[in-house]
Amino acid sequence: MNIFKKTISISILLIILFAGIGCIDNEDTQGMETATISADTSNDESDTLNGFTDISIEQAKQMIDNNEVFLLDVRTQEEFDEGYIEGAILIPDYELASRLSELPEDEKILVYCRSGRRSVTASNILVDAGYTDVYNMLGGINGWKGVKYPVVT
Repeated sequence: MNIFKKTISISILLIILFAGIGCIDNEDTQGMETATISADTSNDESDTLNGFTDISIEQAKQMIDNNEVFLLDVRTQEEFDEGYIEGAILIPDYELASRLSELPEDEKILVYCRSGRRSVTASNILVDAGYTDVYNMLGGINGWKGVKYPVVT
């Protein structure tokens, strides 16, 4: 009887041990690594993850120079008065949802703000409203000025 109990105890321990090892075998950890890699690289693969495209200041300058975009400044009136990119239309981000009728529906819209945060919010508002050709200028007007591109004052 004593040997029988020991055998059952050892068998149960072995089952638990092998079950635990089965939970962390190569297939499971490879799946976790793949998921982690996919999550890490998804931000690098596509700049249109949220429905709009993040672009560099240089790309924005090229689009503006080629008259390819409707240029939307989403800063405050005070910030706008301190300097803006020529051709920009001011609609502060907090007014955008109620002023969508002022935007073209059939043009690319390039959105910028001071540093690039409010333009993300504004770009999301546009995408949620059904706009499909939305571009967010990374770095905002601070970045624009940082590379010595012209502003209207």
